[in-house]
Amino acid sequence: MGLFSKRSSSKSNSLSSPDVNKKGSSTSVNSSVKSPTTPGSKMGFANGNGALDTIPASMSLPQPPNPHGDPVAYLRSLYAVRDRTKCIMDAAVKQQLTNFTFDKTKWEETVSYVVSIIKRDYAPDYHTIPPHGRWQHFEVGGRKRVDLLITTFGPEVDAIEKTKRLIDLFLISVLLDAGAGTKWTYKSKDNGRFYRRSEGLAVASMDMFKDGLFSSDPHNPFRVDGSALKLLMPDSLARGLQITATNPIDGLHGRAGLLRKLGQALDNKEFFGPDNRPGNMLDYLLNHSTTKVVDGKPYVLVPTLWTVLCEGLTPIWPQSRTQLDGCSLGDAWQCSTMPPGQYWERIVPFHKITQWLTYSLMVPMSKLMGIQWVGEHLLTGLPEYRNGGLFIDTGLITLKPQHMKRGLDAYHANSKKEGQPSVEVVPMFSAEDDVIVEWRALTVQLLDKLLPEVNEMLGLQGQDALTLAQMLEGGTWKGGRELAEVSRPNTREPPIMILSDGTVF
Repeated sequence: MGLFSKRSSSKSNSLSSPDVNKKGSSTSVNSSVKSPTTPGSKMGFANGNGALDTIPASMSLPQPPNPHGDPVAYLRSLYAVRDRTKCIMDAAVKQQLTNFTFDKTKWEETVSYVVSIIKRDYAPDYHTIPPHGRWQHFEVGGRKRVDLLITTFGPEVDAIEKTKRLIDLFLISVLLDAGAGTKWTYKSKDNGRFYRRSEGLAVASMDMFKDGLFSSDPHNPFRVDGSALKLLMPDSLARGLQITATNPIDGLHGRAGLLRKLGQALDNKEFFGPDNRPGNMLDYLLNHSTTKVVDGKPYVLVPTLWTVLCEGLTPIWPQSRTQLDGCSLGDAWQCSTMPPGQYWERIVPFHKITQWLTYSLMVPMSKLMGIQWVGEHLLTGLPEYRNGGLFIDTGLITLKPQHMKRGLDAYHANSKKEGQPSVEVVPMFSAEDDVIVEWRALTVQLLDKLLPEVNEMLGLQGQDALTLAQMLEGGTWKGGRELAEVSRPNTREPPIMILSDGTVF
């Protein structure tokens, strides 16, 4: 305990990246009829648990791109997220942040709070904490919606096609999972209950999926394809989300535009096959030259999945995003706290939605196809407002007065618009604001540093230690939300609000 104390300064492990995931849980899905696949698809893998026990000797992770030789490739890579955000953490320790102050005396209190959440919900069965992903959001209210959905496919649908359908659903659902605002709710068609925020968007996306809103095949509603998405209009999405004048959602047009652009991105036959489905990335992954099969289990590199998502989805991101050499970098932004250097060296990448997609898509591929993931440790904690809000609400980081005033002025200006909140005033900034970029960079680094401390306090080590994905699921994301509910019970908003267009948060 005490990462920033003298006692912990000698613990090199507490400053390093978390270990590769070594455990998981499994759902076996048997099948009798083969799915239509792109040419050469490998079939018949034994189902497994997605756990990475050993790495085949013939496999190795690719080297990160050379930032000086190809800064675009570097800033789009997973490797860059930790590399670049570390500069911000270094500034925090030296009290040289631009927008925040860092109070290391709040560290043990923050660790203890996260541990208390995990103990409350999982002790002593910490091994049952699932990895962070969209799957859990579908199960809000204790209803196993994904499992129930799979049963509706019928026995003639094989494991590969079932997995493809879940990839279709999960990808759409994650892209819709931007902040919904304080007023929106969704009435579930399966039980009539009302849900909000991420869980509400998950249930809504599944209902729309089952209704065939994202499919151009009248005989098969359970799919997503580019032909249907290209024609998706905001009014259709609004009906699916049950949006009315009294039930508004933030960023409706941004969400609809994102899905239409996804329809265009799915024209990439290499990744998404001849029928332009997200699920066809499964064929690409299984057939990739770096994928190995050992004892009937496919071992897939996380960077291979990252390539599919990062390169395959590049067309969906707004052209207003940070660009380098004419290429959009996606969720990557300039930050004034970065050390002086070339233009690209001042950019901090996060790729939050792409990472959220990666975490989320890995789960059904592991559960249904037994895929073992190599390189999961490259993924970072998600730099979003629940994880980030945790560190503000515990007092670990605090917005400096001049930026607090600027944010409050923006909140008051926004509150004059129809339908916008005007209670429980908090500072507000746009996604590209220097405050938000610095906050998110700190979030990535603090989550990394939190993990070994949480495991130490829980008494977990070796194979029993929580992975980063488990801590996100069982502790920080939930803890950040609960602190927001206690601190701001009317709106349940984070301590800093972000003006959202539906494409980042």
